[in-house]
Amino acid sequence: MARAGLASPADDLSSADEAAPVSRWRPPGYWPFVVPALVVVVGVIVFPWAFTLWMSLHEWKVGAAPAFVGLSNYARLPTDPRFLDAVWQTLAYTALSVVLPLILGTVAACVFHAKFPLRGFLRGVFILPMMATPVAIALVWTMMFHPQLGVLNYLLSLVGIPAQLWVFHPATVIPSLVLVETWQWTPLVMLIVLGGLAALPTEPYESAQIDGASIWQMFRHITLPLVAPFLFVAAMIRMIDAVKSFDIIFAITQGGPGTASETINIYLYSVAFAYYDVGYGSAIAVVFFLLIIALAAALLVVRKRTQGAVP
Repeated sequence: MARAGLASPADDLSSADEAAPVSRWRPPGYWPFVVPALVVVVGVIVFPWAFTLWMSLHEWKVGAAPAFVGLSNYARLPTDPRFLDAVWQTLAYTALSVVLPLILGTVAACVFHAKFPLRGFLRGVFILPMMATPVAIALVWTMMFHPQLGVLNYLLSLVGIPAQLWVFHPATVIPSLVLVETWQWTPLVMLIVLGGLAALPTEPYESAQIDGASIWQMFRHITLPLVAPFLFVAAMIRMIDAVKSFDIIFAITQGGPGTASETINIYLYSVAFAYYDVGYGSAIAVVFFLLIIALAAALLVVRKRTQGAVP
């Protein structure tokens, strides 16, 4: 019990709380900088995808009012043979367009990592294909692929190999398109791996040379494990770029001959902008986006398992 004339500590605290002004919530000072970014994200990313999902649930052809059909467009996909062919052709094109540049880019990086005369100049020449526009590349390679007038068949004739139809035959059109993709994007893989090689320590190589290891053994047991993270980054970039490739394929073959080179992107373009079936095309776009996510997740799983396997 407090003595008369003396205030207890509890009384002092309560009186201080009553005397303190009640603070009101005020938005943080950084909101003026965040709001424009949020508006851009919502307008450029969130709204288009939300509208695409909405369109995929409707039967909507240009010139007619949209009609809600639920998941009918998605249920139509497994029974569409043209879509199924496009999926397999997309996977084949993507796999080849990732594996070949990775192999050739790694070899090129090892070559250009060594010191020799004119190394810088040759590096610059090697990355020139990356700087060309896709349409210009497509026009040049279309002339090179010509069965009668193309330079590729002429070069084959010099070594006794018969002329090929290249992009004009269903059996060779995908490998021919992959050849263009490999020529253009192998320099990108080379630059990524070259950056990894420049950051490697020299001590493991010196120890391996003292132990009598060969060049292949040093590459297999030292270089490859150390540059694996860079190879993973290159594979992820190439996978995302190859799976959504459109300009090179459309400019050279437009999905032909027939539908032999029709990837999901090309088929989506045909459905939405040639047949004007916006609802079904939106469903293809949503499934295509999920496919890209699945491929990226698969690469992440492979990366995690590879990290666990490397001693």
